[in-house]
Amino acid sequence: MRAIADFYRGKTVLITGHTGFKGSWLSIWLNTLGARVCGYALPAPKTPNNFRLSNVAGIMQRHIEADIRDHRRLKNCVRDIKPDFIFHLAAQPLVRESYRTPRETFETNVGGTVNLLEAVRALNRPCVCVVITSDKCYENTGKREGYREGDPMGGHDPYSASKGAAELVAASYRCSFFNPADIDAHGVKLASARSGNVIGGGDWAPDRIMTDSIAALIKHKPIIVRNPAAVRPWQHVLEPLSGYLRLAALLAGRNGSEYCEAWNFGPSDKSMHSVRDLVEEIIAHWGNGAWRLSSEKKAPHEAVLLTLSSAKSKRRLGWRNAWNFKQTVEKTVLWYKAWHGGKTNPRNLCLAQIAEHDH
Repeated sequence: MRAIADFYRGKTVLITGHTGFKGSWLSIWLNTLGARVCGYALPAPKTPNNFRLSNVAGIMQRHIEADIRDHRRLKNCVRDIKPDFIFHLAAQPLVRESYRTPRETFETNVGGTVNLLEAVRALNRPCVCVVITSDKCYENTGKREGYREGDPMGGHDPYSASKGAAELVAASYRCSFFNPADIDAHGVKLASARSGNVIGGGDWAPDRIMTDSIAALIKHKPIIVRNPAAVRPWQHVLEPLSGYLRLAALLAGRNGSEYCEAWNFGPSDKSMHSVRDLVEEIIAHWGNGAWRLSSEKKAPHEAVLLTLSSAKSKRRLGWRNAWNFKQTVEKTVLWYKAWHGGKTNPRNLCLAQIAEHDH
């Protein structure tokens, strides 16, 4: 990562969804690389969140609170900011919430992506744009081998379907308006990125196993587990972020048009573990606690098996995972323990782990 810092130093970077979990970490990391970081997102929730605790607004060049569905506001902001790089993370990110609010989920995840790419189209200047979706964008057939970038898009639940649709939107704009073969005419280098189940310090979103686990452990209550046998590609938040940063830097390079594609950033095969494995590892690093099976009888559908193949990113981008499963859980639990102890500034916790990951 130190080798690509020059790509960001002094550059203007727009992050949509910067008040979210991944967006807040990415904002902090880009700030350390010397970028002028701007953000466009809904206000951070009033419950604990990394954006507020780490005072990320204090390191932003511009902090704009607005809805990605407001296409006029978004277009004007992109025009005013004139970004060199855009990382599009703004989304409704929860599977179970998508069952409760399917229309809003599609409007945000699909319509919001259209709005962002329309704003880029109206910008009429060179720009690198990375649209971040999810591993759940793939049509899940239950196969054990990891899904590859060319596999069909799909989605059982509204969230997954919306992410598959967002990928199709990005691919359509890349073919129709930002074709790599015509890069000299439009100057926009567009790629998409898909990552696995991300964990890390500072995430308090509901219905996420790490969040639920830490909340239960703090209250000395058992962790409630819905699907202990479900296997997920667990990875620390810094792993996919390092992939996004590396991808965007290569897009900005001399041969950037070669990378205007979709990319997976998942953990290694050895980091494929069940929810049961994750919860027991969390408890081990916390030092005490227990878990029990949920008594919920009509839980919404959730995939039992979902894995990614990152062979393409490793081969062509030179991207690698820095931390294995045990290290990922250890770093995450250490962040929460330090925060709960109240002796360390949360942003300093993030900076320390970024520095450690970068080495």
